[in-house]
Amino acid sequence: MRMRLVLASTFCAGLALSAPAAAQRGGQAPLPEGEGKELVESACTRCHGLGQIGGSAGYDAAGWQDLLGTMVALPQSQARRAAGYLAMHFPPRPDRAPTLVPGDARIEITEWVVPTLGQRSRDPAEAPDGSIWWTGMWASLAGRLDPATGRMEEYLLPESARPHTIVPDADGNIWYTGNSNATIGRLDPSTGEIVQYETEARDPHSATFHPNGKLYFTAQGAGVLGRLDPATGEITEIPTEPRPYGIQVADDGMLWVAFNGTNKIGALHPETMEVRYYDVPDTRSRIRRLDIASDGMVWYGNSTMGRIGRLDPATGEIREWPSPSGPRSSPYAFAVVDGIIWYNESGMRPDALVRFDPATEQFQSWAIPSGYGIVRNMWVTEDGNLLIHQSSSNRIGLVEIQRPRLTSQP
Repeated sequence: MRMRLVLASTFCAGLALSAPAAAQRGGQAPLPEGEGKELVESACTRCHGLGQIGGSAGYDAAGWQDLLGTMVALPQSQARRAAGYLAMHFPPRPDRAPTLVPGDARIEITEWVVPTLGQRSRDPAEAPDGSIWWTGMWASLAGRLDPATGRMEEYLLPESARPHTIVPDADGNIWYTGNSNATIGRLDPSTGEIVQYETEARDPHSATFHPNGKLYFTAQGAGVLGRLDPATGEITEIPTEPRPYGIQVADDGMLWVAFNGTNKIGALHPETMEVRYYDVPDTRSRIRRLDIASDGMVWYGNSTMGRIGRLDPATGEIREWPSPSGPRSSPYAFAVVDGIIWYNESGMRPDALVRFDPATEQFQSWAIPSGYGIVRNMWVTEDGNLLIHQSSSNRIGLVEIQRPRLTSQP
């Protein structure tokens, strides 16, 4: 395979898409008549269907122009005309504004727009050397960011892969899930070489490495959990409850799986591949992501009910708390840092980052600066910070969590 170094890009990753392909990604819907309609139809259907415009939260002219600039390169005059049309017919919708909760915690968010526009960057992860990697799902690429300099590189993956998740290993290799070509792939950044492992499951989704050196993954559409042994290439796959999504490994070695097609959380044994299921209250409950605290408690976001929850594996007891923005907040990505719960309210615009302290049961939240898209996954760095993203606006972000300074006592 070949490597491509990209310092700047002026095209949409979806230029080669046919109109039917774009329609499948968001549906076509008639736009209101007005100056700029044809320009918007031409520019936006390169990468997605027009239905995504009507389904957005809406923005003012500046917001639309900023968002367009992360998706497709247009001359300034055309960008202003398109943004003006969109702002007139799709203005901000206050009904989706998050309920932001003040507090004493302090964070700093830095965001980078990735080079190839329209790629839908997502699922950032930290490699052993401190670099930040991400997948460009729609452009079938993997990207590397040096957070100290802002320098970015992009590596082309097999065109049919459409990678969903990326996971570095201890040697610096980058593993990805080929969501559209039924593979798990390994990229060697030093050479650009790619090795693919074929899965029976059609859509490998999320993945994590276990201390035993094996890679465990979910396949949402296929309803499968899998294990890949990098040493031998052997893959073991088992059927499971509908739509397994996020997967994390606990300190005791147990793997925990979130289900987006039923009201369950699963505990996957790494050796036997047997699954124990825990029912989440209310059959309408659906879970996309989860994480495990140092005390073994499993924390999760109940996306359909607008709540976050805690499962005690020892007793099976589950407790839930309503998210600040209510039933439509749709908690999504999830991480535990130093006993504090972090997640986002993906149903809100701007997308809100939320902090929850289990000790005090107090929430605090912030609007993510770009806020146009959805944080679909989080990664905890070695320094105890968070990696996030906004796939709709092709951004990768670093959330630096400011910790109290220690002072000497007289």
